[in-house]
Amino acid sequence: MQRLSGWGRTAWTVADVISTTDVDTIRSTVAHANNRGVIARGLGRSYGAAAQNAGGTVVELTSEHDPMGIDAVLDPTTGVLDVASSVSLDSILRLCVPRGWFVPVTPGTRFVTVGGAIASDVHGKNHHFDGSFGQHVLSMTVMLASGEIVSLSPSENPVWFWATVGGMGLTGIVLRASIQMLQIESSKVRVETERLANFDAVCDAMSGDGDDDKYRYSVCWVDLLATGSAMGRGVLTRGDHATVAESESDDPLHYDPRLRVSAPGWMPNGLLNKWSIKAFNETWYRKAPAKRHIGIESIPAFFHPLDGVNKWNRLYGSQGFIQYQFIVPLDRTDVLRKVIETFSAAGVASFLAVLKRMGPQNLAPLSFPTEGWTLTLDIAAGIKGLAELLASVDAMVLDAGGRHYLAKDSHVSPSAVRRGYPRFEEWMSTRDAMDPDGIWRSDLARRLGLVDLRRNS
Repeated sequence: MQRLSGWGRTAWTVADVISTTDVDTIRSTVAHANNRGVIARGLGRSYGAAAQNAGGTVVELTSEHDPMGIDAVLDPTTGVLDVASSVSLDSILRLCVPRGWFVPVTPGTRFVTVGGAIASDVHGKNHHFDGSFGQHVLSMTVMLASGEIVSLSPSENPVWFWATVGGMGLTGIVLRASIQMLQIESSKVRVETERLANFDAVCDAMSGDGDDDKYRYSVCWVDLLATGSAMGRGVLTRGDHATVAESESDDPLHYDPRLRVSAPGWMPNGLLNKWSIKAFNETWYRKAPAKRHIGIESIPAFFHPLDGVNKWNRLYGSQGFIQYQFIVPLDRTDVLRKVIETFSAAGVASFLAVLKRMGPQNLAPLSFPTEGWTLTLDIAAGIKGLAELLASVDAMVLDAGGRHYLAKDSHVSPSAVRRGYPRFEEWMSTRDAMDPDGIWRSDLARRLGLVDLRRNS
């Protein structure tokens, strides 16, 4: 038995962990699971308990191989990647970037597996331009709870395909996937940075009525501790992959993602507090150029800055932290403003507060992104009154027609999921058809009612 948590290091539970990528071993493990069921786990980067299964079984699928020896084959002409679900985006980038191909969608960390990226239907800075990860999956093979392996794609059993995309691992274990990669000329990114004075300036700059749609990637850091006329001020960064000429390099596809430092093994609770984060926010805001500035950055620096600090989640100490992410429709900037004012007035410090404008929703019933504004916050779990504060924000979000991201969640209620995801019952019906005995289970699924607890009990 092994003790597990999500990346937020809260809500630890114990499960029987089987580390394997062997299909026969996985099939046998599922067949002999107890009534607490089974869930797959990759690199454990879901912030909450999506890859935990208290008292049950966790099948850990990760590949720790040399980049040239990973279970992945790239077609250099078409950019189609055939890859095992256990392979990380980190390994894929090491393999593909030097050959002129980039992952079509990457979240804020490259240390997620392909299986995890599909199960969470991860999104990045380019959702308004390219959609989410699942929209670039051409096909996948999935092991059902019965042990049967099925092939799914947008044209071959599309209902099961889209239920698996964003399905939080509760329809089956993804074994392999075929992914359409994005062709690039260099490993550099042309980045435009601009300092914005307040909430109105941020929304105006990121609005689809402006020039935001000209950029493949767009994201804004927001200062949640700013008040008064500076409330909601931010630093907007937008860009696209640099051309060979723009890279100004003799080796334009050179890729160096080495981790530079590691967080200490022990950190006191409260190190990241209102005062230390307020000082950081002021420095970060003043560091940004007051007028638009164009620069060239590496892929790791632009897409995965926090990955530069190994195990950065330790910075919150033993109390851990919550990552809270929601989305509201594009026309509800009034609600977005009210939420930011609420956090600002409460003095809630977030080391990471990121705003993105999202594009249209895909066909997956449980996929998080839909057209609107999404705000992501990292908040220390030990803050007094945090649960009550978040509950008040939940109500604002849901009343506005918004929703919460399940891959980040460790807080919302079962009713919030049903209100936020109007196709929830449709997804549950498909899930039950794929797993009639209710084998696939997780701590997240139990808390949010994503499984029928009367099954397999």
